[in-house]
Amino acid sequence: MKTIYLDHLAATPLHPKVKEAMIQHINTIYGNPVADYSLGQQAGQVLEQARLQVADLINADPNEIVFTSGGTESVNHAIKGVAIALRERGRRIITSNIEHKSVLNSLRTLRLLDYQVTSLDVDNYGLVDPAAVEKAITQDTILISLMLANNEIGTIEPIRDIAKIAQKHQVVFHTDAVDAVGVIPVDVKDLGVNLLSLAANIFYGPPGVGALYIKKGTPVWPLLDGGMQENKRRAGTENLIGLVGLGVAADLARLEMPARLPHLQALKERLTRGLWERIPDIQINGHPNQCLPHLVSVSIKYVEGESLMLMLDEEGICVATRSACASGSLRASHVLIATGLDFATAQGTLLFSFGRDNTEADVDKVLDVLPPIVQKLREMSPLYKKINL
Repeated sequence: MKTIYLDHLAATPLHPKVKEAMIQHINTIYGNPVADYSLGQQAGQVLEQARLQVADLINADPNEIVFTSGGTESVNHAIKGVAIALRERGRRIITSNIEHKSVLNSLRTLRLLDYQVTSLDVDNYGLVDPAAVEKAITQDTILISLMLANNEIGTIEPIRDIAKIAQKHQVVFHTDAVDAVGVIPVDVKDLGVNLLSLAANIFYGPPGVGALYIKKGTPVWPLLDGGMQENKRRAGTENLIGLVGLGVAADLARLEMPARLPHLQALKERLTRGLWERIPDIQINGHPNQCLPHLVSVSIKYVEGESLMLMLDEEGICVATRSACASGSLRASHVLIATGLDFATAQGTLLFSFGRDNTEADVDKVLDVLPPIVQKLREMSPLYKKINL
């Protein structure tokens, strides 16, 4: 049975060219980039090439890129680094109710250290109101952290508008762009942000590798103590082979994105249209237009998403019920609840995310298999039977 992988927001397979580059460098590059002899200098050149490739993807200067162990570290570094660096100026931070767990849990830790956090509501599409952000800013506000694109419903936030507000009030602005960079065009100069987090495994690079964009002049305390790596901004020997993969994946994303985007959008539209036509009592979550091109979040009433996911897996179809970092939790998604969805409906949510190798045939298989699964589970549901008496 062919496996149909539709969970590309959790992880993507390595691009063949990324794999090839990593294998080549495993065999040839093993020096430490900080060493002064020839092997170290060779490793340093490879490291800086990867930095340039990542910078080119998001239109940054190479010296504004700090390599990390992934999206979670990049987010932690941005939030905690600014909080420590500006602790004498103020201790208030603004965020939203639909952020990734790496943001929410970083802020939970800061609350224990007497920082105050204002968490803003979103509308039923998951959009943050820029006016609400400006209203929440106080004299002691030092940081705003809002995601660029939501990893559960796909809504793209009005980051440019909010960045202008942050600049007006001289507040540092961080955006978690992990689920956007490499998928859609992202330009840090156009966005106007101070900090931006990204991760390789979202755009066909290796897991456990990421980067943090730090705009020149932005005060950020190092998260890790140790050596002088990353221009004293992130201690620890760099994962050189992983960063080779990140750099090549960034290059490929930049070059292939014009072809990837229409392909992903077509698959998304095909699935969305088929779901509406074949399954009654559903809701498609997120903004209908201002959203990621490869993500479909559908809430199916009177059934549980976990059961749907397991039965699809038996058919060789891999999907998610929520964010990978929140999987395993029996709670309803905090993102869906924040958009006004009731708990029961939120529990019946499936999350499809397409990749470059998916086909129309993959979508058609889902549309053939899913409706009878839904009907079978609904026939077992006391609530569904009660509604249809």
